[in-house]
Amino acid sequence: MSIISVITAVDEHNAIGKKNRLLWNLPFDMQRFKGATTGHAVVMGRRTFESLPKGALPNRKNIVLTTLPPESFIDVFVCNSMTDALELCEKETEVFMIGGAMVYKAAMEIADKLYLTRVHHVFDDADIFFPEINFDEWDEIENDPHPADEQHIYAYTFHTYVRRLGGHIRQLP
Repeated sequence: MSIISVITAVDEHNAIGKKNRLLWNLPFDMQRFKGATTGHAVVMGRRTFESLPKGALPNRKNIVLTTLPPESFIDVFVCNSMTDALELCEKETEVFMIGGAMVYKAAMEIADKLYLTRVHHVFDDADIFFPEINFDEWDEIENDPHPADEQHIYAYTFHTYVRRLGGHIRQLP
């Protein structure tokens, strides 16, 4: 059985984007994303796929959730439902849900692990948000703060959480 992971970056109010674009440029967060997801399956919605500057992410099994015909997409698997996407990933060790808001909402109900980058800023003009997180259901296993610097205009913190089961931290392979 695959580990189902959600990976995202959010501001202090859970904003993730505006007009299908990221709100910030954090090179170390992008490195974390690439390092975590490379070699694994990534599941995304159509608009998230369309926002990728070079199309399908290299060295990953790209799966797009959409009702559009598969011929509309290049170098990706197309699924109509989360169930179909997960069936396509049954032999993967870890499956990453990478957005957008609707994919995140569905994934948070079934996720085993959450990779969260908290950007320490509020973007008042954001129009896309990550769903509210019930932290009573999660145990934090990583908390790695980073100050703003010459490459990162905003301070941010890398968090990793695993879903709590029966009051204990779940042991993931």
